[in-house]
Amino acid sequence: MHGEVVSATWVTPAMVRVVLGGEGLAGFEVPDCTDAYVNLAIAPEGAPYGPVFEPKQVREEHGAQWAPARRRYTVRAWDGERLTIDFVVHGDTGAAGRWASSAAPGDVLVLEGPGAGYKPDPAADWHLLVGDESALPAIAASLEALPAGARAVVRLVCDDAEHELPLSTAGDLDLRWLHRAGDDDPATLLLRSLQELDAPAGRAHAFVHGEAEEVRGIRKHLLLDRGMGRADMSCSPYWRRTMTDEAWRAVKGDFVAAMEADVPAA
Repeated sequence: MHGEVVSATWVTPAMVRVVLGGEGLAGFEVPDCTDAYVNLAIAPEGAPYGPVFEPKQVREEHGAQWAPARRRYTVRAWDGERLTIDFVVHGDTGAAGRWASSAAPGDVLVLEGPGAGYKPDPAADWHLLVGDESALPAIAASLEALPAGARAVVRLVCDDAEHELPLSTAGDLDLRWLHRAGDDDPATLLLRSLQELDAPAGRAHAFVHGEAEEVRGIRKHLLLDRGMGRADMSCSPYWRRTMTDEAWRAVKGDFVAAMEADVPAA
C-alpha cells in the first residue's frame, strides 16, 4: 500500500503534517481506535528500485544494504480518502523526519497497516492523557472522540510555546503545556505535573506514551501512588533519549519487560 503526498505543512517549528491520497490507499481502513498507526517504509537515498515497492521483496532481491528504514507513526486523521500523519523532525536525524521535511506533492510513501489498541473508555469517570510531541497525534485524536461532558486531564511537554498546537474536544478539558526551555530537569516535567495533580474523583482511563524513561516513571507513579489498575492504562515508550530508532528497537523488548517488573502484578 502507498500514498501520494497531497500536501506537507510545517505546523510547528519541529512538526510537519503530511496529507496522503491517491489510488494506492484503496482498501485502507482505520480501526475503531484513536491510536491507530501505520508502519512506514522509507527507501535509502539512491535505492535501485522504484518509489512503490514491497519491503520484504526489496530485502530479498537487493539485500539488507538497500532495505527501507521502517518506522511506526500514528494516524492523525483518515477521512476515507486522505490520510494525515504528523512527523516530528529533529534536523537531519531520523529517516522519517528527514523524508517529511522535504516531502512535496507527488512524492510516494509506502506503508503497511493500520494497527491500533486504544480508545477512551466511555465508562470511565475521567480520562488522563499524557505525553510529548510523539504522542500528540493520538492524544489530539482521542480528545476529538470524547463526547460532551467527558472529563479529560491532559499534560503535554514540548520545547516552548511555539511548539504547542491547538486541541479541540467536546469534553471538559483540563490542559497544561509544559515547556522544556528554561526548566532545570525537563525529563521529569510530566512526572512532576502528575505528582502535583489534584485528580478528579472516580475511575480514570489513562493514555501515557512518549520517551521511555519518562513513561516508565509515570507508569510507576500511577500504579503505586495513584492506585490505578493496569487494565485502565495504555503505556508505551515510543522512543528513548540518546538512542537512534534502530538502537531503541533492539532493546525495547527488554526495557518493556523491566518496566512491567517495576510493579509486580497482584
